[in-house]
Amino acid sequence: MVAAGWIATVIACAAVLLAAVPDDRPFQPRAEFHFLRLEYRDLPYLRRPWGRGWWMQDWPEADAHFAQGVRRLTRLDVGESKHVGLEDDRIFDFPWIYATQASYMDLSDLECARLREHLARGGFLVVDDFHGPREWAAFRELLSRVLPGLTITDIDFEHDPLMNIVFHIEERTYIPGLRHLRRGAGGSIVVQPQEVPPTWRAIHDPKGRMLVAINFNMDIGDAWEHADMPEYPAEMTGLAYRFGINYIVYSMTH
Repeated sequence: MVAAGWIATVIACAAVLLAAVPDDRPFQPRAEFHFLRLEYRDLPYLRRPWGRGWWMQDWPEADAHFAQGVRRLTRLDVGESKHVGLEDDRIFDFPWIYATQASYMDLSDLECARLREHLARGGFLVVDDFHGPREWAAFRELLSRVLPGLTITDIDFEHDPLMNIVFHIEERTYIPGLRHLRRGAGGSIVVQPQEVPPTWRAIHDPKGRMLVAINFNMDIGDAWEHADMPEYPAEMTGLAYRFGINYIVYSMTH
């Protein structure tokens, strides 16, 4: 058991080191969809001492589990998951970008301009896993540098095309991170109260196309990552997958 523990530790460390090394291989987008995770620098006061950046939160399990769910629930041809930074031209080969810990991103002016260009070319950004008024203020300030002048609105569950493009979504079930769950009486799973309610928000361009989908005060990435854990509530995982698939198909058709 001790040996197995050491092996698992070595494998985990190797995965972190490999992810920290830039992948300069050409991307070959031979499939219809690739899960593309955004690499970014952490804000200086939030950097971890052991070198694992916040962009890697839930990586690679969330990406792999969600990609497998997309294969099972749609007819999309799903290829290898990727991760890349905004200064890399390969980012323009893919229409869909996922960024976790959205309020922790430290983007340069060049990176903001590159993200703005990606969205103007038809790209779609999904941001996830940030909570509370302080993190919302930090994220909003960052987004104002990327898309100055555009308004953030709550997604209209009744009328927005996103809500019906594959799955009809009308429930607003909170999708928590694993850290927000605890066992209650009789072994039931209880969600700890949050500072503010879960909110699905978005930014649209002047023609009405959604550019950015904002999962605020929730953790969809954890729901993807822990889809095979009995402790994680099935209704929350199901909603996270339905939203994710709607995001993908919307990004590929708008």
